[in-house]
Formats: sequence, C-alpha cells, structure tokens
Amino acid sequence: MWVLVFFDLPTETKVERQAAARFRKNLLDDGFTMFQFSIYMRHCASRENAAVHIKRTKARLPEKGKVCVMQITDKQFGMMELFFGGKETLPQAPSSQLELF
Repeated sequence: MWVLVFFDLPTETKVERQAAARFRKNLLDDGFTMFQFSIYMRHCASRENAAVHIKRTKARLPEKGKVCVMQITDKQFGMMELFFGGKETLPQAPSSQLELF
C-alpha cells in the first residue's frame, strides 16, 4: 500500500508558514517522502499499517488549508507514468524497511 498526502496550505503570514512547515516536518518524521512540493508519500506493508499513518496525519492537520489523504495499491502505483523534463522516468521503488512488532 502507498499513502499519499496532498495539501494546499496558506503561507501568507508567519503563523501560517510555521503551521505549514510543522505539518511537512510531521510527515517527514512519520516516514513520508516528498514526491512533489505539496505531495508526500509513504509505503506501508499493509492496510492496517497504512491506517496507523493516516490516523497520525489526521491528528496533525493544520487549522487552515486543504489536505487530501489517499491510499493506493502497489499495482496502482506501478501503473503511474512519470515524466521529468519531457522524458519518462521510473516510479520510486518501495523502500525496504524493517518493522518490529
């Protein structure tokens, strides 16, 4: 499973910029990586594991702005077509991460 977090947060005031930076930092601290400027993604071993990270993300939502959380399967992620500078690139492979219970 892949969890993607899309967001559009206001950054007009210092307080809004701090809230946006804190939200991005929380995503990084939870193992997400930046896919594009306002899109972060994380590979999860199962739906249950994805639910844990989605719950954490929801608990840290900023007061203002739009946030979307989406889950997709490895197969769906693999069907994504990526282009950089007009040339096709390969999607990022899932990181091998050891999970201890």
